[in-house]
Amino acid sequence: MTFADPLLTRRHHTSPPALTLWDEVTLPLARVHEICGRARRTLALRIAAAAGRPVFWIAPAWGTDPLNPDGVAALCPPQDITFVTPHRTEDLLWCMEEILRSGAVPVVVADLPEPPAMTPVRRLHLAAERGAGEGRCRPLGLLLAPGAGGAPGIETRWRMEPDHAPGRDTWRLDRLRARMVPPRSWRLEDNRLTRAPDHQPA
Repeated sequence: MTFADPLLTRRHHTSPPALTLWDEVTLPLARVHEICGRARRTLALRIAAAAGRPVFWIAPAWGTDPLNPDGVAALCPPQDITFVTPHRTEDLLWCMEEILRSGAVPVVVADLPEPPAMTPVRRLHLAAERGAGEGRCRPLGLLLAPGAGGAPGIETRWRMEPDHAPGRDTWRLDRLRARMVPPRSWRLEDNRLTRAPDHQPA
């Protein structure tokens, strides 16, 4: 009896369930993703609006740059966001892990002062997977990191920057890292994406 190598079979491999924002912009569910850039919160709110509510938004209690409710309202109803403000750095990711594990909400955002290490990211992935199995949804974890980000082990890394012109609100969106697709860049205007020159190295 011979056994076919699974890598050589003609059977199609199904893609994991994912949230699609635009044709080429997808985020696998029950995984943790990183967003950096000056407009990282804007992208996180767009993702939350597409994924459904409620949303849990975790940020340090000592933060000096809270979300602007007027800006939030244009993308996601503020009443659908529950804000969690831990007083200790280590509690930021602990809160995220517990919420992901519950599978109770579709999106959990952690606005971090710096990217986390590999071990906490692995724990977050495991929590999201468990939440998908035991909760009511397949939760997305979004890590918002300053600068160019750099958390190891994340599923995807995105960067969003304002690129406005007089009378026009435009943004540059870069896919910096993904497991199955190459880096790519777009220009976003009026909720439409067009290809842009490839991103500069982060």
